[in-house]
Amino acid sequence: MPDTHERSDPGEAAFREVFVAHAPYVWRCLRRLGVSPADVEDLCQEVFVVVHRKLRDLEPDAPLRAWLYGIAVRKAWDHRRLAYQRHERPTDELPERSEEAGQGEALDRRTARDLLDQLLDRLDPKQRDVFVLYEIEQLGMNEIAAALECPLQTAYSRLHAARKQMQAAADRERARRTGRTGAPSGGLR
Repeated sequence: MPDTHERSDPGEAAFREVFVAHAPYVWRCLRRLGVSPADVEDLCQEVFVVVHRKLRDLEPDAPLRAWLYGIAVRKAWDHRRLAYQRHERPTDELPERSEEAGQGEALDRRTARDLLDQLLDRLDPKQRDVFVLYEIEQLGMNEIAAALECPLQTAYSRLHAARKQMQAAADRERARRTGRTGAPSGGLR
Protein backbone atom coordinates (compact mmCIF):
# COMPACT_ATOMS: atom_id res chain seq x y z
CA MET A 1 0.00 0.00 0.00
CA PRO A 2 1.56 3.34 -1.01
CA ASP A 3 2.28 6.01 1.59
CA THR A 4 -0.17 8.84 0.89
CA HIS A 5 1.66 11.24 3.17
CA GLU A 6 3.82 13.44 0.96
CA ARG A 7 7.04 13.56 2.93
CA SER A 8 8.98 15.24 0.14
CA ASP A 9 6.52 18.13 -0.29
CA PRO A 10 8.37 21.31 0.68
CA GLY A 11 5.04 22.93 1.61
CA GLU A 12 4.37 20.23 4.19
CA ALA A 13 7.88 20.57 5.57
CA ALA A 14 7.45 24.34 5.82
CA PHE A 15 4.13 23.89 7.60
CA ARG A 16 5.64 21.44 10.10
CA GLU A 17 8.46 23.89 10.75
CA VAL A 18 6.03 26.76 11.33
CA PHE A 19 3.85 24.61 13.57
CA VAL A 20 6.72 23.36 15.74
CA ALA A 21 8.27 26.82 16.04
CA HIS A 22 5.09 28.84 16.58
CA ALA A 23 2.40 26.66 18.17
CA PRO A 24 3.32 27.82 21.70
CA TYR A 25 3.15 31.45 20.52
CA VAL A 26 -0.30 30.94 18.96
CA TRP A 27 -1.49 29.10 22.10
CA ARG A 28 -0.28 31.96 24.31
CA CYS A 29 -1.86 34.58 22.04
CA LEU A 30 -5.22 32.82 22.08
CA ARG A 31 -5.18 32.70 25.89
CA ARG A 32 -4.30 36.39 26.08
CA LEU A 33 -7.11 37.10 23.62
CA GLY A 34 -9.56 35.73 26.17
CA VAL A 35 -10.03 32.19 24.86
CA SER A 36 -10.83 29.89 27.78
CA PRO A 37 -8.37 27.13 28.67
CA ALA A 38 -11.03 24.58 27.72
CA ASP A 39 -11.25 25.97 24.16
CA VAL A 40 -7.71 27.07 23.41
CA GLU A 41 -6.55 23.71 22.03
CA ASP A 42 -9.41 23.58 19.52
CA LEU A 43 -8.88 27.16 18.41
CA CYS A 44 -5.13 26.64 18.11
CA GLN A 45 -5.88 23.72 15.80
CA GLU A 46 -8.28 25.92 13.78
CA VAL A 47 -5.55 28.56 13.41
CA PHE A 48 -3.14 25.99 12.03
CA VAL A 49 -5.75 24.60 9.65
CA VAL A 50 -5.87 28.09 8.12
CA VAL A 51 -2.07 28.31 8.20
CA HIS A 52 -1.81 24.98 6.40
CA ARG A 53 -4.22 26.15 3.73
CA LYS A 54 -2.67 29.60 3.19
CA LEU A 55 1.04 29.26 4.01
CA ARG A 56 2.02 28.85 0.35
CA ASP A 57 0.36 32.19 -0.46
CA LEU A 58 2.27 34.11 2.23
CA GLU A 59 4.75 36.56 0.76
CA PRO A 60 8.34 35.55 1.65
CA ASP A 61 9.08 38.91 3.29
CA ALA A 62 5.79 39.09 5.22
CA PRO A 63 6.16 39.04 9.03
CA LEU A 64 5.14 35.50 10.01
CA ARG A 65 4.29 36.19 13.67
CA ALA A 66 2.04 39.10 12.77
CA TRP A 67 0.32 36.97 10.14
CA LEU A 68 -0.21 34.14 12.66
CA TYR A 69 -1.54 36.61 15.20
CA GLY A 70 -3.96 38.04 12.66
CA ILE A 71 -5.36 34.56 12.07
CA ALA A 72 -5.54 33.93 15.83
CA VAL A 73 -7.36 37.25 16.37
CA ARG A 74 -9.99 36.41 13.77
CA LYS A 75 -10.50 32.92 15.24
CA ALA A 76 -10.80 34.39 18.75
CA TRP A 77 -13.30 37.00 17.54
CA ASP A 78 -15.39 34.28 15.86
CA HIS A 79 -15.21 32.20 19.02
CA ARG A 80 -16.34 35.08 21.25
CA ARG A 81 -19.18 35.93 18.88
CA LEU A 82 -20.35 32.31 18.89
CA ALA A 83 -19.97 32.04 22.67
CA TYR A 84 -22.10 35.17 23.04
CA GLN A 85 -24.75 33.70 20.77
CA ARG A 86 -24.75 30.54 22.91
CA HIS A 87 -25.09 32.78 25.99
CA GLU A 88 -21.85 31.50 27.47
CA ARG A 89 -20.01 33.98 29.62
CA PRO A 90 -16.51 33.74 31.03
CA THR A 91 -16.38 33.87 34.79
CA ASP A 92 -14.04 35.76 37.08
CA GLU A 93 -14.24 32.97 39.63
CA LEU A 94 -11.22 30.73 39.60
CA PRO A 95 -11.29 27.19 40.90
CA GLU A 96 -9.48 26.67 44.14
CA ARG A 97 -6.05 25.21 43.71
CA SER A 98 -3.94 23.21 46.02
CA GLU A 99 -0.22 23.86 45.89
CA GLU A 100 2.48 21.87 47.58
CA ALA A 101 4.54 23.65 50.20
CA GLY A 102 7.71 25.18 48.81
CA GLN A 103 6.18 26.23 45.51
CA GLY A 104 5.49 29.81 46.49
CA GLU A 105 7.31 31.29 43.51
CA ALA A 106 5.34 29.14 41.06
CA LEU A 107 2.12 30.10 42.84
CA ASP A 108 3.06 33.80 42.65
CA ARG A 109 3.71 33.50 38.91
CA ARG A 110 0.43 31.65 38.37
CA THR A 111 -1.46 34.23 40.44
CA ALA A 112 0.12 37.06 38.45
CA ARG A 113 -0.72 35.30 35.18
CA ASP A 114 -4.32 34.77 36.30
CA LEU A 115 -4.58 38.43 37.30
CA LEU A 116 -3.19 39.50 33.93
CA ASP A 117 -5.78 37.32 32.18
CA GLN A 118 -8.55 38.88 34.28
CA LEU A 119 -7.35 42.40 33.50
CA LEU A 120 -7.02 41.62 29.79
CA ASP A 121 -10.55 40.18 29.75
CA ARG A 122 -11.87 43.56 30.90
CA LEU A 123 -10.38 45.40 27.91
CA ASP A 124 -12.24 46.07 24.71
CA PRO A 125 -11.19 43.21 22.37
CA LYS A 126 -9.58 45.55 19.82
CA GLN A 127 -7.59 47.32 22.53
CA ARG A 128 -6.61 43.97 24.06
CA ASP A 129 -5.33 42.76 20.69
CA VAL A 130 -2.97 45.71 20.31
CA PHE A 131 -1.89 45.60 23.96
CA VAL A 132 -1.06 41.89 23.83
CA LEU A 133 0.88 42.18 20.58
CA TYR A 134 2.86 45.22 21.65
CA GLU A 135 3.40 44.81 25.38
CA ILE A 136 3.50 41.01 25.72
CA GLU A 137 4.56 39.67 22.33
CA GLN A 138 6.69 42.75 21.57
CA LEU A 139 5.77 43.14 17.92
CA GLY A 140 6.33 46.48 16.20
CA MET A 141 3.38 48.78 15.58
CA ASN A 142 3.65 48.46 11.79
CA GLU A 143 3.35 44.67 12.12
CA ILE A 144 0.44 45.04 14.53
CA ALA A 145 -1.46 47.40 12.24
CA ALA A 146 -0.92 44.98 9.35
CA ALA A 147 -2.00 41.94 11.39
CA LEU A 148 -5.13 43.67 12.66
CA GLU A 149 -5.84 45.34 9.33
CA CYS A 150 -6.19 48.80 10.84
CA PRO A 151 -4.45 52.14 10.23
CA LEU A 152 -1.21 52.64 12.16
CA GLN A 153 -2.60 55.63 14.08
CA THR A 154 -5.63 53.55 15.12
CA ALA A 155 -3.30 50.90 16.52
CA TYR A 156 -1.44 53.57 18.51
CA SER A 157 -4.73 54.98 19.79
CA ARG A 158 -5.90 51.54 20.92
CA LEU A 159 -2.59 50.91 22.66
CA HIS A 160 -2.83 54.22 24.52
CA ALA A 161 -6.41 53.47 25.66
CA ALA A 162 -5.49 49.93 26.70
CA ARG A 163 -2.47 51.11 28.70
CA LYS A 164 -4.62 53.67 30.49
CA GLN A 165 -7.25 51.06 31.40
CA MET A 166 -4.64 48.49 32.46
CA GLN A 167 -2.94 51.08 34.68
CA ALA A 168 -6.25 52.02 36.32
CA ALA A 169 -7.14 48.34 36.83
CA ALA A 170 -3.70 47.61 38.30
CA ASP A 171 -4.05 50.59 40.65
CA ARG A 172 -7.47 49.37 41.79
CA GLU A 173 -6.14 45.85 42.33
CA ARG A 174 -3.15 47.16 44.28
CA ALA A 175 -5.48 49.27 46.45
CA ARG A 176 -7.74 46.28 47.03
CA ARG A 177 -4.81 44.10 48.08
CA THR A 178 -3.45 46.69 50.46
CA GLY A 179 -6.88 47.37 51.93
CA ARG A 180 -7.18 50.94 50.69
CA THR A 181 -10.62 52.14 49.69
CA GLY A 182 -9.66 54.88 47.23
CA ALA A 183 -7.90 54.28 43.94
CA PRO A 184 -4.29 55.47 44.17
CA SER A 185 -2.98 57.99 41.71
CA GLY A 186 0.28 57.75 39.84
CA GLY A 187 2.12 55.04 37.96
CA LEU A 188 2.91 51.44 38.68
CA ARG A 189 5.08 50.84 41.69
